[in-house]
Amino acid sequence: MSTAAPASPGQSAPVPGRFDDAPFIQACRSQRVAHVPVWFMRQAGRSLPEYRAARGPGSILDAIAQPELVAELTRQPVDRYGTDAAIFFSDIVVPAAAIGFGVDVAPGTGPVVSEPFRSAADLQRLRPLEPTLDTPYVIEAVQHLAGSLDVPLIGFAGGPFTVASYLIEGGPSKNFTRVKALMHADPNLWHELVERLTDMALASLRSQLDAGASAIQLFDSWAGILTPRHYEEFVLPSTSRIFAEIESSHPGTPTIIFGVGTGELLPLMATAGTSVVGIDWRVPLDQARTRIGAGQAVQGNLDPALCLGTWDVAAAETREVLERAGNAPGHIFNLGHGVLPETDPGILEQVVALVHAEGRAGVGASA
Repeated sequence: MSTAAPASPGQSAPVPGRFDDAPFIQACRSQRVAHVPVWFMRQAGRSLPEYRAARGPGSILDAIAQPELVAELTRQPVDRYGTDAAIFFSDIVVPAAAIGFGVDVAPGTGPVVSEPFRSAADLQRLRPLEPTLDTPYVIEAVQHLAGSLDVPLIGFAGGPFTVASYLIEGGPSKNFTRVKALMHADPNLWHELVERLTDMALASLRSQLDAGASAIQLFDSWAGILTPRHYEEFVLPSTSRIFAEIESSHPGTPTIIFGVGTGELLPLMATAGTSVVGIDWRVPLDQARTRIGAGQAVQGNLDPALCLGTWDVAAAETREVLERAGNAPGHIFNLGHGVLPETDPGILEQVVALVHAEGRAGVGASA
């Protein structure tokens, strides 16, 4: 286990197990809860006016390098919505950018790479991440939040496949042709690349946990473009390694995996050693529970687009998700992907209130 960075002056050191009784942590562990917990992926995002006012113009990577701003942006949705957890404000390409691979996040586009990964020679550009030297601003912001939040903080990293897809394609892709070509034409190089990205993800996640994060989520957003066979061969080993090594260094830490369009991959994702499997909006939760097996906690999965209309529609669909989740313990309510920028914050406030009032998965059940 890596050594936790000391808290900065005026910041509280993380307290192990501080949130063990929090509904979010209990639901991750499929335990009894006082109410169904809820948080939102990309929850601050561009939908909050206070986010836009604080964030200002400029690159998101510049904002992420400002610990006080990161702490403010992380807290905003908790203060506004009353969510049961906070997701750390950052981006999955921060480690790659921090080691100088030439990654930026273009407004309205997403991660872009000036010189994409093309050959074995590019492996030399992926040196190990040293969080205390490369991303001290992440450690400082997590320490501050861990000492001031009243709910658990979720740290995160990008899944190696998803980060690799950006490095290889040079930016967002619809068909992922270069990724698939490299995987199949040069599997040895693919595995070397993924190993380095796995090491980087682990270093980043450990630094966040050492600084006081209570749980972690692995965003393997684009893994759903793979067949189950190719996912099992090219992705699952690295994913399993991440969760196994986090359990070894930080025993009992709740972990979540999430990807988009992963309905056919859910049985495999559930074998990766994670506490919770995130479900996008395409698979009803009762079907998802059947696919991943009994005893596995689930997270999701309201279609974010259904929060753009009337409250009557959002309420009906929220109740449908809760109904599909059933009575079994282990449900964290979330959207089936990130909050859309045009979402009315008032709708999300009402969603949280409804879930807290009517959610029943694990409420009153035996631990």
